[in-house]
Amino acid sequence: MRRWLLAAVGAAFFLAAIAALFSWWERQRTEETIKFFPLDREAVFTEAKTTLALATNKERGRYSLRWSTISTLNRRAYLRQDVSLLFADGRLVDVLSRWETNTGTIAMEKTAIMHDSRFFQAISFHHGELHKGETITSSQTMSSAYLYVIDSPYHPLASFRRPKTDAEREWQRVLNKATNEFLRHKADELLSHFSLSKEDYYALYLPELVAYTEQPLPGLSMTKTQTIIGRLWEGIYKSYVLGIKKEDGSILSPIGSTVPLILIRKDYGQILVLLEAKNGDKVMLIQVP
Repeated sequence: MRRWLLAAVGAAFFLAAIAALFSWWERQRTEETIKFFPLDREAVFTEAKTTLALATNKERGRYSLRWSTISTLNRRAYLRQDVSLLFADGRLVDVLSRWETNTGTIAMEKTAIMHDSRFFQAISFHHGELHKGETITSSQTMSSAYLYVIDSPYHPLASFRRPKTDAEREWQRVLNKATNEFLRHKADELLSHFSLSKEDYYALYLPELVAYTEQPLPGLSMTKTQTIIGRLWEGIYKSYVLGIKKEDGSILSPIGSTVPLILIRKDYGQILVLLEAKNGDKVMLIQVP
Protein backbone atom coordinates (compact mmCIF):
# COMPACT_ATOMS: atom_id res chain seq x y z
CA MET A 1 0.00 0.00 0.00
CA ARG A 2 2.84 2.36 0.87
CA ARG A 3 4.54 1.50 -2.41
CA TRP A 4 1.35 2.37 -4.33
CA LEU A 5 1.08 5.66 -2.46
CA LEU A 6 4.65 6.60 -3.30
CA ALA A 7 4.06 5.68 -6.94
CA ALA A 8 0.90 7.82 -7.04
CA VAL A 9 2.72 10.77 -5.49
CA GLY A 10 5.58 10.34 -7.95
CA ALA A 11 3.16 10.22 -10.87
CA ALA A 12 1.41 13.36 -9.63
CA PHE A 13 4.71 15.23 -9.42
CA PHE A 14 5.66 13.99 -12.90
CA LEU A 15 2.35 15.15 -14.40
CA ALA A 16 2.66 18.51 -12.65
CA ALA A 17 6.16 18.94 -14.05
CA ILE A 18 4.96 18.06 -17.56
CA ALA A 19 2.07 20.54 -17.23
CA ALA A 20 4.43 23.27 -16.02
CA LEU A 21 6.83 22.55 -18.87
CA PHE A 22 4.00 22.65 -21.43
CA SER A 23 2.72 25.90 -19.93
CA TRP A 24 6.21 27.42 -20.15
CA TRP A 25 6.65 26.23 -23.75
CA GLU A 26 3.24 27.59 -24.73
CA ARG A 27 4.04 30.94 -23.10
CA GLN A 28 7.35 31.15 -24.95
CA ARG A 29 5.67 30.24 -28.25
CA THR A 30 2.90 32.80 -27.92
CA GLU A 31 5.12 35.58 -26.66
CA GLU A 32 7.51 35.18 -29.55
CA THR A 33 5.10 35.11 -32.46
CA ILE A 34 1.95 36.38 -34.07
CA LYS A 35 1.27 33.78 -36.73
CA PHE A 36 -0.85 34.39 -39.80
CA PHE A 37 -3.13 31.56 -40.90
CA PRO A 38 -5.83 31.53 -43.60
CA LEU A 39 -8.61 33.89 -42.59
CA ASP A 40 -11.72 32.47 -40.95
CA ARG A 41 -14.83 33.86 -42.62
CA GLU A 42 -17.03 33.20 -39.59
CA ALA A 43 -14.79 34.64 -36.88
CA VAL A 44 -15.12 38.43 -36.80
CA PHE A 45 -14.29 41.14 -34.31
CA THR A 46 -17.39 42.75 -32.86
CA GLU A 47 -15.30 45.37 -31.06
CA ALA A 48 -11.83 46.78 -31.65
CA LYS A 49 -10.84 50.10 -30.13
CA THR A 50 -7.73 52.04 -29.18
CA THR A 51 -8.02 55.09 -26.92
CA LEU A 52 -5.69 57.93 -25.91
CA ALA A 53 -6.73 60.37 -23.17
CA LEU A 54 -4.93 63.05 -21.20
CA ALA A 55 -5.16 63.04 -17.41
CA THR A 56 -5.92 66.52 -16.15
CA ASN A 57 -3.33 66.58 -13.38
CA LYS A 58 0.34 67.47 -13.90
CA GLU A 59 3.19 66.71 -11.52
CA ARG A 60 6.81 67.89 -11.63
CA GLY A 61 6.46 69.17 -15.17
CA ARG A 62 5.08 65.91 -16.53
CA TYR A 63 1.62 64.70 -17.48
CA SER A 64 -0.07 61.31 -17.72
CA LEU A 65 -1.36 59.87 -20.96
CA ARG A 66 -3.87 57.05 -20.56
CA TRP A 67 -3.53 54.51 -23.37
CA SER A 68 -5.90 51.56 -23.69
CA THR A 69 -7.18 48.99 -26.15
CA ILE A 70 -9.99 46.46 -26.15
CA SER A 71 -11.02 43.89 -28.74
CA THR A 72 -13.68 41.20 -28.79
CA LEU A 73 -14.00 38.30 -31.20
CA ASN A 74 -17.45 36.79 -31.77
CA ARG A 75 -16.22 33.47 -30.36
CA ARG A 76 -13.56 32.06 -28.09
CA ALA A 77 -10.22 31.58 -29.79
CA TYR A 78 -7.50 29.06 -29.08
CA LEU A 79 -5.19 32.07 -28.81
CA ARG A 80 -5.98 35.80 -28.70
CA GLN A 81 -3.15 38.27 -29.00
CA ASP A 82 -3.10 42.07 -29.29
CA VAL A 83 -0.22 44.48 -29.76
CA SER A 84 -0.38 48.28 -29.67
CA LEU A 85 2.37 50.75 -30.60
CA LEU A 86 2.48 54.32 -29.30
CA PHE A 87 4.34 56.97 -31.29
CA ALA A 88 5.08 60.59 -30.37
CA ASP A 89 6.29 63.09 -32.95
CA GLY A 90 7.40 60.30 -35.27
CA ARG A 91 9.19 58.03 -32.78
CA LEU A 92 8.10 54.92 -30.89
CA VAL A 93 7.69 55.64 -27.18
CA ASP A 94 6.10 52.44 -25.85
CA VAL A 95 4.56 49.05 -26.66
CA LEU A 96 1.59 47.20 -25.21
CA SER A 97 1.25 43.46 -25.86
CA ARG A 98 -0.88 40.74 -24.35
CA TRP A 99 -2.01 37.21 -25.15
CA GLU A 100 -4.58 34.86 -23.65
CA THR A 101 -5.80 31.39 -24.50
CA ASN A 102 -9.41 30.21 -24.79
CA THR A 103 -10.94 33.67 -24.78
CA GLY A 104 -12.60 36.13 -27.13
CA THR A 105 -11.71 39.42 -25.43
CA ILE A 106 -8.44 41.15 -24.63
CA ALA A 107 -8.12 44.48 -22.85
CA MET A 108 -4.90 46.39 -22.21
CA GLU A 109 -4.18 49.66 -20.44
CA LYS A 110 -1.15 51.71 -19.51
CA THR A 111 -0.34 55.21 -18.28
CA ALA A 112 2.58 56.84 -20.06
CA ILE A 113 4.36 59.71 -18.30
CA MET A 114 5.21 62.37 -20.87
CA HIS A 115 6.28 66.00 -21.17
CA ASP A 116 6.21 68.78 -23.77
CA SER A 117 3.65 69.38 -26.51
CA ARG A 118 3.33 66.23 -28.62
CA PHE A 119 1.43 64.60 -31.44
CA PHE A 120 0.58 61.06 -30.32
CA GLN A 121 -0.41 58.22 -32.62
CA ALA A 122 -1.30 54.67 -31.60
CA ILE A 123 -2.01 51.70 -33.84
CA SER A 124 -3.14 48.29 -32.60
CA PHE A 125 -3.28 44.88 -34.26
CA HIS A 126 -5.91 42.49 -32.90
CA HIS A 127 -5.41 38.82 -33.73
CA GLY A 128 -7.10 35.52 -33.04
CA GLU A 129 -5.89 31.98 -33.77
CA LEU A 130 -8.68 29.40 -34.11
CA HIS A 131 -8.39 25.60 -34.10
CA LYS A 132 -11.05 23.31 -35.59
CA GLY A 133 -9.69 19.80 -35.46
CA GLU A 134 -6.59 19.80 -37.64
CA THR A 135 -7.53 23.09 -39.32
CA ILE A 136 -6.00 26.34 -38.06
CA THR A 137 -7.42 29.69 -39.15
CA SER A 138 -7.08 33.25 -37.96
CA SER A 139 -9.01 36.48 -37.60
CA GLN A 140 -7.61 39.98 -37.48
CA THR A 141 -8.39 43.66 -37.47
CA MET A 142 -6.75 46.96 -36.57
CA SER A 143 -7.69 50.06 -34.61
CA SER A 144 -5.98 53.38 -33.99
CA ALA A 145 -6.12 56.67 -32.12
CA TYR A 146 -4.37 60.01 -32.16
CA LEU A 147 -4.16 62.95 -29.78
CA TYR A 148 -2.58 66.39 -29.74
CA VAL A 149 -1.31 67.50 -26.33
CA ILE A 150 -0.41 71.12 -25.56
CA ASP A 151 2.10 71.46 -22.73
CA SER A 152 3.46 75.00 -22.86
CA PRO A 153 4.25 77.80 -20.39
CA TYR A 154 2.00 80.00 -22.53
CA HIS A 155 -1.00 77.66 -22.60
CA PRO A 156 -2.75 75.55 -19.96
CA LEU A 157 -2.31 71.78 -20.28
CA ALA A 158 -4.86 70.59 -22.83
CA SER A 159 -5.54 67.95 -25.46
CA PHE A 160 -7.69 67.62 -28.55
CA ARG A 161 -8.28 65.42 -31.58
CA ARG A 162 -10.01 67.95 -33.79
CA PRO A 163 -9.19 71.62 -33.18
CA LYS A 164 -12.05 73.87 -32.11
CA THR A 165 -10.23 77.17 -31.56
CA ASP A 166 -7.68 79.22 -33.47
CA ALA A 167 -5.06 78.37 -30.86
CA GLU A 168 -5.69 74.63 -31.28
CA ARG A 169 -5.58 74.93 -35.06
CA GLU A 170 -2.20 76.62 -34.79
CA TRP A 171 -0.88 73.93 -32.44
CA GLN A 172 -2.13 71.24 -34.82
CA ARG A 173 -0.32 72.93 -37.71
CA VAL A 174 2.92 73.25 -35.75
CA LEU A 175 2.91 69.69 -34.42
CA ASN A 176 1.91 68.16 -37.77
CA LYS A 177 4.59 70.15 -39.58
CA ALA A 178 7.31 69.11 -37.11
CA THR A 179 6.35 65.42 -37.32
CA ASN A 180 5.93 65.39 -41.10
CA GLU A 181 9.20 67.19 -41.77
CA PHE A 182 11.07 64.88 -39.40
CA LEU A 183 9.65 61.75 -41.05
CA ARG A 184 10.19 63.11 -44.57
CA HIS A 185 13.84 63.83 -43.75
CA LYS A 186 14.34 60.34 -42.28
CA ALA A 187 12.57 58.73 -45.27
CA ASP A 188 14.91 60.51 -47.69
CA GLU A 189 17.93 59.34 -45.70
CA LEU A 190 16.67 55.74 -45.59
CA LEU A 191 15.81 55.59 -49.30
CA SER A 192 19.24 56.99 -50.16
CA HIS A 193 21.04 54.64 -47.76
CA PHE A 194 19.40 51.54 -49.26
CA SER A 195 19.47 52.88 -52.87
CA LEU A 196 15.71 52.66 -53.31
CA SER A 197 13.40 54.61 -55.60
CA LYS A 198 10.14 55.60 -53.95
CA GLU A 199 8.42 55.60 -57.36
CA ASP A 200 8.61 51.78 -57.46
CA TYR A 201 6.53 51.40 -54.29
CA TYR A 202 3.28 52.27 -52.61
CA ALA A 203 4.53 54.10 -49.51
CA LEU A 204 2.79 54.61 -46.19
CA TYR A 205 3.69 54.90 -42.53
CA LEU A 206 2.59 52.17 -40.13
CA PRO A 207 -0.22 54.20 -38.44
CA GLU A 208 -1.74 54.78 -41.90
CA LEU A 209 -2.11 51.03 -42.45
CA VAL A 210 -5.34 51.04 -40.44
CA ALA A 211 -7.10 52.64 -43.44
CA TYR A 212 -6.90 49.26 -45.19
CA THR A 213 -9.03 47.55 -42.58
CA GLU A 214 -12.07 48.41 -44.70
CA GLN A 215 -10.64 49.10 -48.14
CA PRO A 216 -8.29 47.09 -50.39
CA LEU A 217 -4.81 47.99 -51.49
CA PRO A 218 -4.70 49.31 -55.08
CA GLY A 219 -5.63 46.58 -57.56
CA LEU A 220 -6.15 43.88 -54.92
CA SER A 221 -9.16 42.12 -53.40
CA MET A 222 -9.98 42.56 -49.72
CA THR A 223 -8.96 38.93 -49.08
CA LYS A 224 -5.52 39.43 -50.62
CA THR A 225 -5.15 42.78 -48.84
CA GLN A 226 -5.86 41.20 -45.46
CA THR A 227 -3.43 38.38 -46.20
CA ILE A 228 -0.68 40.90 -46.93
CA ILE A 229 -1.53 42.87 -43.77
CA GLY A 230 -1.57 39.74 -41.61
CA ARG A 231 1.81 38.58 -42.85
CA LEU A 232 3.19 42.10 -42.54
CA TRP A 233 2.18 42.32 -38.87
CA GLU A 234 3.64 38.85 -38.31
CA GLY A 235 7.00 40.16 -39.54
CA ILE A 236 6.73 43.50 -37.71
CA TYR A 237 5.98 41.76 -34.41
CA LYS A 238 8.82 39.26 -34.77
CA SER A 239 11.52 41.56 -36.14
CA TYR A 240 10.54 44.96 -34.72
CA VAL A 241 8.28 44.78 -31.65
CA LEU A 242 10.28 41.99 -29.98
CA GLY A 243 13.54 43.74 -30.85
CA ILE A 244 15.21 44.91 -34.05
CA LYS A 245 17.33 41.99 -35.22
CA LYS A 246 20.60 43.08 -36.83
CA GLU A 247 22.63 41.07 -39.32
CA ASP A 248 25.31 40.34 -36.70
CA GLY A 249 22.71 38.70 -34.46
CA SER A 250 22.50 41.52 -31.91
CA ILE A 251 19.12 42.98 -30.97
CA LEU A 252 18.23 46.65 -30.62
CA SER A 253 15.28 47.96 -28.64
CA PRO A 254 12.58 49.41 -30.91
CA ILE A 255 11.90 52.20 -28.40
CA GLY A 256 13.05 55.53 -29.81
CA SER A 257 13.06 54.29 -33.41
CA THR A 258 11.29 56.15 -36.18
CA VAL A 259 7.78 55.26 -37.32
CA PRO A 260 8.23 52.31 -39.73
CA LEU A 261 7.94 53.33 -43.36
CA ILE A 262 6.20 50.58 -45.33
CA LEU A 263 7.12 50.22 -49.00
CA ILE A 264 4.94 47.84 -51.00
CA ARG A 265 6.33 47.13 -54.46
CA LYS A 266 3.73 48.05 -57.05
CA ASP A 267 3.79 44.54 -58.51
CA TYR A 268 3.29 43.22 -54.92
CA GLY A 269 6.39 41.09 -55.22
CA GLN A 270 8.06 42.53 -52.14
CA ILE A 271 7.36 44.52 -49.00
CA LEU A 272 10.05 46.56 -47.28
CA VAL A 273 9.90 48.15 -43.83
CA LEU A 274 12.41 50.95 -43.28
CA LEU A 275 13.27 52.63 -39.99
CA GLU A 276 16.06 54.22 -38.03
CA ALA A 277 16.85 52.87 -34.56
CA LYS A 278 17.42 55.23 -31.65
CA ASN A 279 21.19 54.79 -31.98
CA GLY A 280 21.08 55.90 -35.63
CA ASP A 281 21.36 52.46 -37.23
CA LYS A 282 19.35 52.24 -40.44
CA VAL A 283 17.24 49.10 -40.72
CA MET A 284 15.48 47.42 -43.62
CA LEU A 285 13.14 44.47 -43.05
CA ILE A 286 12.28 42.46 -46.16
CA GLN A 287 9.15 40.40 -46.64
CA VAL A 288 7.72 38.47 -49.57
CA PRO A 289 3.89 38.66 -49.53
